[in-house]
Amino acid sequence: MLVAGYNPTELGDVLVVMTANGAGDQVVSQKGQIVQIKDVKDESLLGYNFLAASEILPELKEGVNGNVDLTDDQITKLNDALKKAGFSDELSANPYPNFQIGFVEKMVDHPKSDHLHITTVDLGDRKQQIVSGSPNMVEGIKVVVANVGTMMPSGSIIWPGALLGVESDGMICSGRELKIKNAPQKPGALILPADFGEVGEAFDFTKGNQLFK
Repeated sequence: MLVAGYNPTELGDVLVVMTANGAGDQVVSQKGQIVQIKDVKDESLLGYNFLAASEILPELKEGVNGNVDLTDDQITKLNDALKKAGFSDELSANPYPNFQIGFVEKMVDHPKSDHLHITTVDLGDRKQQIVSGSPNMVEGIKVVVANVGTMMPSGSIIWPGALLGVESDGMICSGRELKIKNAPQKPGALILPADFGEVGEAFDFTKGNQLFK
């Protein structure tokens, strides 16, 4: 999993990269302009802070603010910087786009909730179980799925987890959560037109912003 964010207004020229949810105690080490964060218990990598990020990725200065979808080339450059600084733990790209078009194949009511639903979502090359509280959830619709490791437009991050004891990997998004232009400001999954795109494709935000006139 790889989550990256760049907020020059609040943090300066710092690229924050997270590889796991670091909720416990952490050990921090710095070499040059790179800070490594690891879990105290098992020494697993939690992430890196690149303190002079634009020296490695100059394109960050071109108005980037918020979530950063790192390309393979950018990850290679970051790993080169890590190696040069003396760190051995490298970064790996996410296997899927952050936001994908999904098809709700199956839906059952959550046994411990009067409003949650357990869905099986087809994402092309795989199927995921996602617990959703969307009041308009039904089978047979195209939706937008935020995969585990995605930073939402609000800044929140989608972690693997469970809702009332049921595993949920990802989130079915509303237009409001995606900050789609003119989307209804109320709960409910964004139901995509049947011809919006193929199941498993990355969600096209430019096209999505044309859904609500």
